[in-house]
Amino acid sequence: MANFNFSLQNNPEIAISEQDGVRQLHLGGSMIQSAMRIDAPNELELIYTQCMMGFLLFHPQPKHVLMIGLGGGSLAKFVYRYLPETRVTVVEPYYQVIMAAYHYFQVPKDDPRLTIVQSEGAQYVAEESISADIVMVDGFDDDYQVQSLCSQGFYDQIKQILNKNGILVVNLLSRDKHLKTLLQRIEVCFDGHIIAMMAEIRGNLIVFAFKNNPGKLSWKVIRKRARQLELHYPLPFAHFVTKLQKY
Repeated sequence: MANFNFSLQNNPEIAISEQDGVRQLHLGGSMIQSAMRIDAPNELELIYTQCMMGFLLFHPQPKHVLMIGLGGGSLAKFVYRYLPETRVTVVEPYYQVIMAAYHYFQVPKDDPRLTIVQSEGAQYVAEESISADIVMVDGFDDDYQVQSLCSQGFYDQIKQILNKNGILVVNLLSRDKHLKTLLQRIEVCFDGHIIAMMAEIRGNLIVFAFKNNPGKLSWKVIRKRARQLELHYPLPFAHFVTKLQKY
C-alpha cells in the first residue's frame, strides 16, 4: 500500500492511498471521497457513484451534465467514456483536488466535451449563465455536507438552471442528523417530485429530484428500460430499480 499527503495554503489536506489495486482520495479527513481501480480507471468503483448514474432510468440521453464536486473524477470519466453525445462540466473549488484528479486518477484534460472549472459550486450556479439536463451534487468536507451546497437557496437555483425535463441528483448520507431537513428542502423546491435510492445500509442516500412531474412512468416501463441500459453500460440498473423508493 502507498500513501501520499499534500496540501496548499488555505486548502484542505489531500491524502491518496492505494490498496489491493484501488487508489483512493481523501479530502480533509479519513472519509473516502473517490476511488479508482487502477486496471479499470473509467469504471465506477464505489457503489454510491454507480447509484448516482441511476438518473439514466429517467433521462437516458442528456445533452449536458453539470457536476458540483470533482473528487477523483470517477463520475466525470464515466460519463465522458460511456455517453459520447453528452457534454460534461465539473465545478471544483480546490486547485489541488483538480491536480490530483489529473495526476493520480487519469482524468482527461479539457476538450469540447469535458470542462473542469475551479470555482465554488453555489457561487458558480448563481453567477454563470448555464443550463443543464442533469445536475449532480456530491459535495462533502470529510464527513459533512458542504453548507453552501445544501441550502434552500442553492436548491432553488439548481431548479432554475435545469432544462425542461431536468433532474437534480444529490448524494446525501443517511446517518446525517440533518437528513430530514435536507430532504424537506429538496421536496419543497421540486414540488414533491423526488425519488431516492439507498446505496448501502446506513450509507449514501441518492436523491433524484425532477424539475417537472415525470408523469406516471410505470415500474414495468422502468424495469424494461433498466434491461436495455444494461446492454450499453456496465452497471446493474435492474438492481437499482429494486432500491428506488418514494420520499
